[in-house]
Amino acid sequence: MPESVKKVVLAYSGGLDTSVILRWLQETYRCEVVTFTADLGQGEELEPARAKAEMHGIKEIYIEDLREEFVRDYVFPMFRANAVYEGTYLLGTSIARPLIAKRQIEIAAEVGADAVSHGATGKGNDQVRFELGYYALNPDIRVIAPWREWDLDSRSKLIAYAEAHQIPVPTDKRGEAPYSTDANLLHISYEGKALEDPWVGPDEDMFTRSVSPEAAPDTPTVIEIDFEAGDPVAVDGEKLSPAALLTRLNEVAGANGIGRIDIVESRYVGMKSRGVYETPGGTILLVAHRAIESICLDREQAHFKDELMPRYAALVYNGYWFSPEREMMQAAIDATQTHVTGTVRLRLYKGNVIVEGRKSPHSLYDEATVTFEADQVYDQKDAEGFIRLNSLRLRTLNRRRG
Repeated sequence: MPESVKKVVLAYSGGLDTSVILRWLQETYRCEVVTFTADLGQGEELEPARAKAEMHGIKEIYIEDLREEFVRDYVFPMFRANAVYEGTYLLGTSIARPLIAKRQIEIAAEVGADAVSHGATGKGNDQVRFELGYYALNPDIRVIAPWREWDLDSRSKLIAYAEAHQIPVPTDKRGEAPYSTDANLLHISYEGKALEDPWVGPDEDMFTRSVSPEAAPDTPTVIEIDFEAGDPVAVDGEKLSPAALLTRLNEVAGANGIGRIDIVESRYVGMKSRGVYETPGGTILLVAHRAIESICLDREQAHFKDELMPRYAALVYNGYWFSPEREMMQAAIDATQTHVTGTVRLRLYKGNVIVEGRKSPHSLYDEATVTFEADQVYDQKDAEGFIRLNSLRLRTLNRRRG
C-alpha cells in the first residue's frame, strides 16, 4: 500500500495523461484531488478541463490566468540575462515550470493539501523542474509522480486504462500524435515520436506559430521596441502590458517566418534530446535587448553578463529558479539594467531579425570620441603607450624563448 495521502493538488491540463493520473490518484491513494490548470498563453480553451474534472467528481477546481505574471516575473527577468541554453534554446518550457510549481504549493496551503502531483515522465527534465520548485517552496510537501510509480508504461496500457474507467480518449490519441507538444506564451515545442531521428526534418504542416521563411512576405516589416530598465514596454510607440507585448511580438514575428529552431539538447537527466521549437516574439526580444544593451552597458558590465549567462541559463534549464545562486545572479544582472532604456528599430524579413537603429538617453556611444574626423576628445598618440604597456608581457615572453 502506498503511503497515506489525504489531499493532493494535481497540475491538470485536461488531456488524456493527466485525466488518467487524476483517476489513478483517486483509485491508488483513495485521496481527495484538487485540480489546478494554469493559463500561460498556450492558446487552448481551458474551460473543458473544468468539465472533465467535474466528471471525475472533483469539488475544488482551480483554473487561473497567469499570463501577465508569467511574462512579467519569469520571462522578462530571464531575458534581462539574455539567457540561451547551449547557444540556441530560449528556454520556453523551462521558464514556465517554476510558476506552475509555485502556484501549486500556494494552492496546497490554501486547501490544506499534504501532497502535489504532476504528469511529467521519468525520462524528462520537467519532473526535476517541478519537484525542485516544490521542495524549494515547501520542503515537507509530499510529491507524487505517477509515471515513476505505476505500471502504465506504454500508450496502449494508458488507453486501455482510460477506456476501462470511462475516460474519453481523443481519436488522434488512439493512433498516437506524431509528436508531443508543450506550449505557452513564449513558445511551443515539438518532441519525440516522428522527431526522434535527428536526421529527419520536420513536416511544414507541424508548425502553428510561424509561416516558413520562404512563405513570409517579400516586403520587410519595420518595428520599434521601447525599453525601460531592461524590459520592453512598448511596440511602435504603443504601451503594452507584458503579456500583450509578447503576444504582439509573436504575431509580427510569426508572420515573417521568425523563431523556428531545430536542436539537439543535453537534458539534465543525462540523455540527448531532439526538439523543434517556435519562439517568434522571444527571438525578436533577445536581439532587441542585446541591441539596446550595446549602447547602454559599460564594456566590462556587458562582458561579465555574458560570462554569467551560460550558468544562469543552465540553472533555469535544470530547474533551479528558486535557488539562491540564481537569485544572486538575477540581482547582479538587474543591477546592470538601470540605464538600459531606449528604443531599438528592427527590420523583420523572411526569418531574419536585423537591427537598424538604437538610441537611448543613457547611451555611452559618443560620436565626438569615435569620429574619424578631427576631435578634441581623443589624443591618438596616447595609444602608443597603451599598446607598449599591454605588450610588455608578450615581449618579455618572447625574449625568454630566445
